[in-house]
Amino acid sequence: MAQTYDMVVIGAGPGGYVAAIRGAQLGLKVACIEREHLGGICLNWGCIPTKAMLRSAEVYHLMHRARDFGLKAEGIGYDLDAVVKRSRGVAKQLSGGIGHLFRKNKVTVIMGEAKLAGKGKVSVKTDKGHEEIAAKSIVLATGARARELPGLEPDGKRVWNYKHALVPPHMPKKLLVIGSGAIGIEFASFFNTLGAKTTVVEVMERVLPVEDEEISAFARKQFVKQGMTIMEKATVRKLDRKDGVVTAHIETGDKVETQDFDTVISAVGIVGNTEGLGLEEAGIKIDRTHVVTDEYCRTGVDGIYAIGDLAGAPWLAHKASHEGVMVAELIAGRHPHPIKPGSIAGCTYCHPQVASVGLTEAKAKEMGHDVKVGRFPFIGNGKAIALGEPEGMIKTVFDARTGELLGAHMVGAEVTELIQGYVIGRQLETTEQDLMETVFPHPTLSEMMHEAVLDAYGRAIHF
Repeated sequence: MAQTYDMVVIGAGPGGYVAAIRGAQLGLKVACIEREHLGGICLNWGCIPTKAMLRSAEVYHLMHRARDFGLKAEGIGYDLDAVVKRSRGVAKQLSGGIGHLFRKNKVTVIMGEAKLAGKGKVSVKTDKGHEEIAAKSIVLATGARARELPGLEPDGKRVWNYKHALVPPHMPKKLLVIGSGAIGIEFASFFNTLGAKTTVVEVMERVLPVEDEEISAFARKQFVKQGMTIMEKATVRKLDRKDGVVTAHIETGDKVETQDFDTVISAVGIVGNTEGLGLEEAGIKIDRTHVVTDEYCRTGVDGIYAIGDLAGAPWLAHKASHEGVMVAELIAGRHPHPIKPGSIAGCTYCHPQVASVGLTEAKAKEMGHDVKVGRFPFIGNGKAIALGEPEGMIKTVFDARTGELLGAHMVGAEVTELIQGYVIGRQLETTEQDLMETVFPHPTLSEMMHEAVLDAYGRAIHF
């Protein structure tokens, strides 16, 4: 007789494992099925190991600036294998931690490949064969993988995807990065800092195309200053590979030029992992590789939910985790609020860092808002100067009539930590008056958040 659970979660990434734990905390009998690694792509091959590698690059960069801080450092170098080993160690440690959390919360873990097998049933292929389990509710959390374009397919040797770039077989000398979203620009930043001559090709009109236009322009200027070549409104049409050289055919406008590189990283988006799950047979709708859901992550098929990257944008781990909690509470009979996509921050860990939440200035105007915009530069902040990080900017966008904080956008040191202040502000429906009357500690980078609000209303003190 099949084992019966209140909730079965398919996928143990940041959406799935959080949903499973929250369900168990609420008294549900929970099983989580994972085919590869606890923690999913984010923990094992994405968010966490990339940040470990970027931290190594950041320290390496600072070592070269020792003289700026009155310090001496000679014979500065790096060991790429050691950098990678540290990164993999960090991922392994956290993956093991999820196993501990599952045991602590009495979540049953089944390692194998899952498939929907009729109403309330899941078939699992394990190394011991097939087993069938019954579930009152099923949560799909299978995530996504790198998109592959014809002619640009990675081979793991000279043309890489994000997995290859995390365990690089060699250090690139001349690197081409295709795509300037978060994944592409983070790898470009890492390898460029370590000395690779780096070119970034972006099909849109500017790098970091989802960010506010001013922030993108500021970041671009810093990337170029660091030695990167940025090609916008450009498309890599094909790659010719031979003898350790990859020739890229790059189209800009009405002309095509060729350039030789020893390494290429393709970072052109993601596709949802919908195959082999029996979704179509179950009546679940799929749109451009992502499962269609409502605001509560319901698929329209009774008892089946989809969360995280599988359910579409924004493709962020913290969005997946929050959806996991929401769905677990729904299943347990509670009444959670739906997630507001406009209050989910995006963070990019390039150098300088970029972070944002809510509407860009252009989008706010497009939606009919009369806006007030505030800006404050890092050069006007004492803590930023003391840190030796005077390059950056914080920008705020308010509705001129209501004082609603429509959006906030940042570029500079540690902005991925600062952005949460504005996220909380949006969640609490804070007005400009609330923010202006808040006392920010001194000396901190967060003071710039205050000044950017003040500037929107002509009240900035230090600029």
